[in-house]
Amino acid sequence: MIHRAEDVQARLFEEIQHGGGQGRKAAGASKRSHPSEFGLKSPSQVAKNFVLDTNVLLHDPACLGRFTDNHICIPVDVLSELDRFKTEQSERGANARKIHRMLTETFSCSKNVTNGVPTDGGGTLRLVIYDPALCPKNSEMLSRFHRIFPDKERVDHRILACTLLLMEHNKAPVVLVTKDLNMQLKARSVGIDCQDYLNDKVEPRDVSSYDVRRIEVGPSELQRFASTGELEIENSRVSDIVLNQYVLLEAGEKQTMPARMAAGGKLVRLQIPEALKIQDGSALKPMNLGQRCLIDALLNPDISLVTCYGQAGTGKTLVAVAAGLHEMFNRRYNGLTVSRPVVAMGDQLGFLPGTLDEKMRPWLQPIHDALDLLMRPATPLGPRRKQPKSENGGGGGPVKKPWEILMEQGIIEVEALCYIRGRSIPNRFFVLDEAQQLTPQEAKTVVTRMSRGSKLVLVGDPAQIDNPYVDSRSNGLVYTRNRLKGLPFVAHVSLSRGERSELADAGAQLM
Repeated sequence: MIHRAEDVQARLFEEIQHGGGQGRKAAGASKRSHPSEFGLKSPSQVAKNFVLDTNVLLHDPACLGRFTDNHICIPVDVLSELDRFKTEQSERGANARKIHRMLTETFSCSKNVTNGVPTDGGGTLRLVIYDPALCPKNSEMLSRFHRIFPDKERVDHRILACTLLLMEHNKAPVVLVTKDLNMQLKARSVGIDCQDYLNDKVEPRDVSSYDVRRIEVGPSELQRFASTGELEIENSRVSDIVLNQYVLLEAGEKQTMPARMAAGGKLVRLQIPEALKIQDGSALKPMNLGQRCLIDALLNPDISLVTCYGQAGTGKTLVAVAAGLHEMFNRRYNGLTVSRPVVAMGDQLGFLPGTLDEKMRPWLQPIHDALDLLMRPATPLGPRRKQPKSENGGGGGPVKKPWEILMEQGIIEVEALCYIRGRSIPNRFFVLDEAQQLTPQEAKTVVTRMSRGSKLVLVGDPAQIDNPYVDSRSNGLVYTRNRLKGLPFVAHVSLSRGERSELADAGAQLM
């Protein structure tokens, strides 16, 4: 039998009124109940008790299965917070609905949701109730907490108070898991052990280093590589290099050549044109080693996913869009799609006036600028001319730009990421800009939308994040790179040299 998410909460209120089936009336609130009726007492005093904040469930709905043999505690106030998000037509709303379904299914066979339901890892999952009027007598620690944070109706404070009650009624450690930095500070100020959700965080070394790996070779080896395009090196020198990773072969200080690790442990020479030529537009030449490596990955038909880190001004978006146009005009793909996430995944769109295109223009203007630069005719046209009027009186408007015409034909798409759910994208060159703003679940949604024949390019700067739910080690860009690196159809490139201007490069590094 399948219950609605609201049934779980309704059953909770019924248990509060009837004392968990023991016949206690709500009018007898003066008679304090046993802690187990409110989920305060753990089924076992051996394993840890992890209290999950709302943002953890929204960040990764699969987190309920990642605490192995420990006890998972979800305060009922978290359910109320989930209700605020479940109607959103966004990834966050989808995650809220998924959590509601998972909890409903988990507790569907349980008579008392506060007793604890066994999980696959050997632990338990239970709901915990905090009600100052009905819960067991407050301790000095909880009274002190309310003196420090007197607002008892604030959800964050209720979750913290619930955690303090769990600490009092259990000998085993109680840990609050939250991604809210302010919540972490409040928790530690009152003696609560607080941790971030680390399951999808990558190691710091996988984010901080932007340098290309350098390998010392002999002059004869470098010469053989230049003539044949391949070089085999003993495993001890390349054991930590993954498939499709880019390296720089060095024979002395001035003799260098870039290479890519191919299947079979061979280093192969980059296959890139002198310039990316855009039909009736501009040609883009790689300006440094990182851009050459990126172009090699973008033009390689055997690589269907490219991730790229790069600070502001390194040209990551411009090169990716140029490669997409180059491949599109060479008929390797049916079209080019360029997208970027609207931070908060679409929540701000309704506040902007006008049509959908007018609402999206402020968010997508950087992509329009890149298309305008790359598809601008080689010879200047001077002031924008107006179209001549036709015999029926039509025309007379400004001349449309080449990329605007292709957009009308559906060959080029520029859209916000919040509309990708449910799509299947075949035979497209898909560039996702500002991918560091994604959560891991949002990144998974994008990756799983790609059909056969499509290429996905994720570019961004892990150091520039506006999304409050992710950081430099847990965002969708670094998560995707970390989980999929080493696969034969995946490549990663880091750009470190700025090419926008000396001012932009200095600002990115020193400010």
